[in-house]
Amino acid sequence: MLPFAIGALRAIVEMLGLCLLGMGAMALLAGAGRQGNPVYRLFELITRAPRQLVARLLPGRERPLLAGVLCFLLLFLLWLALAAWRAALA
Repeated sequence: MLPFAIGALRAIVEMLGLCLLGMGAMALLAGAGRQGNPVYRLFELITRAPRQLVARLLPGRERPLLAGVLCFLLLFLLWLALAAWRAALA
């Protein structure tokens, strides 16, 4: 049961990381018009909670790019840690 739970949590973390990558790619491609894009808004909705959590940890609150990049790095490290934990159980 525990390996399944770790795998499910890892899938959620992976989805959040891919949504953050998608947001970054759309920001580069669409520029200022990204706010009107429904896919970008969906990615923004999905990743709002982790980005806000990371933004609260940062000293300067007016750094959305830094918060997004740091959020992606933390999610990536969590994804690797979950992979290592699941491999240790097997």
